[in-house]
Amino acid sequence: MSSEVRSQLAPTGVLRAAINMGNFLLVTGKTALGDPDGVSPDMARELARRLDVKCQLVPFATPGELADAAVEDVWDIGNIGAEPERAKTIAFTAAYVEIEATYIVPAGSSIQSIEEVDKAGNRIAVSARSAYELWLSDNIQNAELKLAQGLDGSFDLFVEEKLEALAGLRPRLITDVEKLPGARILDGQFTAVQQAMGTKPDREAAAAYMREFVEETKASGFVQGLIEKHGVVGRLSVAPPV
Repeated sequence: MSSEVRSQLAPTGVLRAAINMGNFLLVTGKTALGDPDGVSPDMARELARRLDVKCQLVPFATPGELADAAVEDVWDIGNIGAEPERAKTIAFTAAYVEIEATYIVPAGSSIQSIEEVDKAGNRIAVSARSAYELWLSDNIQNAELKLAQGLDGSFDLFVEEKLEALAGLRPRLITDVEKLPGARILDGQFTAVQQAMGTKPDREAAAAYMREFVEETKASGFVQGLIEKHGVVGRLSVAPPV
């Protein structure tokens, strides 16, 4: 590893890794010391190990807050869903894991497929500034998006306003649908959230090294090992190689 890579990734001598605490699949608990634990924190720790520096996890409650902080000097790498809007201020790797995004429809709904959701008159509850909300904002043509703060907020909005669909990550929707007698999760997906790693755009050597790091950890089985270690088999899948 070149000194340039190390100095770009850890300019303070410590790898400051921003972690999205709102993704319950990637942050599944805490360590004995109280630090975030899961696939995402462990990816950051492994990168720091290879850099031979300490890892300082910088938690953010939502992905939007993490992305906003890209222009500030508070983190060196950010683990977050890769989206074109975020790529304006973050240099992303390819995804290391993917998560399906789909919809719940309420009891008695006539909607049978993903494609039927995007029709005039339909209202979709969605967590604001999540990776799948950004995708929906770019791609929904006829339905109305109703934004809420956080996953719980979008669920509450869906129920309280009797909306036609609730957008979310399939693993979370599996839990949510159990609270709603007669509700259904639609088959398929409208997108797959690509969970990646990123750094500041002007750190070109660092970005190139991180892209290689992600591809190697996928190919070697390291990412699959983290999925198994943290008990999210069947809910996260290793992203395909570039």
